[in-house]
Amino acid sequence: MPKRVTETELQRIADVLLRHTAGLSLLQLQRELRGSITRRTLSRRISDLLAADRIHRCGEARSTRYVHGPAPTALGLKPLQGKGRASGAPPATIAPPRKAAESAGQFETPEGVVTIELSSIAREILAYVSRPVAARTPRGYERNLLDDYVPNKNAYIRDKIKVHLHKIGKPIEAQRAAGTFAHDILSRFLIDLSWASSRLEGNTYSRLDTERLIQFGQEAEGKDAKETQMILNHKKAIELLVEDSADNIGINRFTLLNLHALLSENLMADPEASGRLRRRPVDITGSVYIPPAIPQVIEEYFSLILSKAGSIGDPFEKAFFLMVHLPYLQPFEDVNKRVSRLAANIPLIRADLCPLSFVDVPERAYIAGTLGVYEMTRVDLLLDVFVWAYERSCQRYVVVRDSVAEPDRFRMRYREALTDVMRQIVLEKKRPTDEDIRVLAQRNVEFRDLSSFVKLAMQEFQRLNEFNIARYRLHLSEYRAWYNALHSAHPES
Repeated sequence: MPKRVTETELQRIADVLLRHTAGLSLLQLQRELRGSITRRTLSRRISDLLAADRIHRCGEARSTRYVHGPAPTALGLKPLQGKGRASGAPPATIAPPRKAAESAGQFETPEGVVTIELSSIAREILAYVSRPVAARTPRGYERNLLDDYVPNKNAYIRDKIKVHLHKIGKPIEAQRAAGTFAHDILSRFLIDLSWASSRLEGNTYSRLDTERLIQFGQEAEGKDAKETQMILNHKKAIELLVEDSADNIGINRFTLLNLHALLSENLMADPEASGRLRRRPVDITGSVYIPPAIPQVIEEYFSLILSKAGSIGDPFEKAFFLMVHLPYLQPFEDVNKRVSRLAANIPLIRADLCPLSFVDVPERAYIAGTLGVYEMTRVDLLLDVFVWAYERSCQRYVVVRDSVAEPDRFRMRYREALTDVMRQIVLEKKRPTDEDIRVLAQRNVEFRDLSSFVKLAMQEFQRLNEFNIARYRLHLSEYRAWYNALHSAHPES
């Protein structure tokens, strides 16, 4: 029995050091353990871990630090420093992940197995969060994760990776207005992000179901009403980011609270909590992490997140910072991860970079990366997922933008109004004029869009022929009667 207690203590010490890449002194380690082990016992446990090559010692005398894993010389590696992606084999002391293939970055999805390149630290995080909940150490909110982050001095993403992301995210050098890329691919981005982000929350809508719901308002059969609501909420929130004025949308309270209000509409147990910072404690299913419960603390750190994110210069660092800190704080009673995924797109859209849709991201990898932040305050696994997800989005959207003409969003919005106007003018055998179109359209077209609608309708009349009249629910006899009426009255036209 004593041996079992000793192993439990050894694993607790190893887990604490795993969360601190730079290592801890004996005193710091004892504080992290909250005094549950005496200094003398802790020294003996450290000696056991050193002998087993589960940790190693750096520095001498007062500078001595204990670091997780074998000594770098034993692995033929350089010491790990700072945060970000790293390489090397994971120590053998870490419990195996839920599935052996995951240690190699292979994750199952409904569409098949995908492979994400994982750093050694990311694999260690994956192994830890794969343990049963009872085998993981409860954690509270670590304020220093945010307090110690200095914008443009500290960074979660290494410079080499940022260069790579910029290169694949914006291959065109010409300067364009903010959000041009997102506008170019809006139709597909709306469907992809609505579907993928909802799927990461357990939504069972297929991509085709999502497309039918967004474009035609057709609900999928046999689906829960909450799933349908979740998709529609995403649509509204994405439109806010892409179509609203750049003067309003940014990393600010207005945007984040409105994003939450849109994403959580009709989904909150307390409707008053929609678009409002959290005022009560919450638990996270499947995690030993306990978010802060005091409203003043939530308010303080929410404001600090916005302030620090707003000061970050690089759009990718800013996007990932939001994906780390918004879910970690849990500023809302629910829908925090959804807000973080859409908020991460704000700096990308503002920089006219390819947006991030999360298409094909394995739910298991994403959740494990988020748990790594919650329970270990380590971002490495989530970062590997973020980089892979962005590469995937770029593969999808750069090709789409450069080779496929996207549907006209304005035309899509007023497709029924256009059909009604053109059909009525043809049935009345009238020659289309700007004034007639305006009068017929004003019931179904917003006043600010009337001029553009009239221009679109006149263009469509110029293209109208026997082989495209089905678009407007016209019969061949109706079209020919209109055509003959116009040409008999004006033979020269």
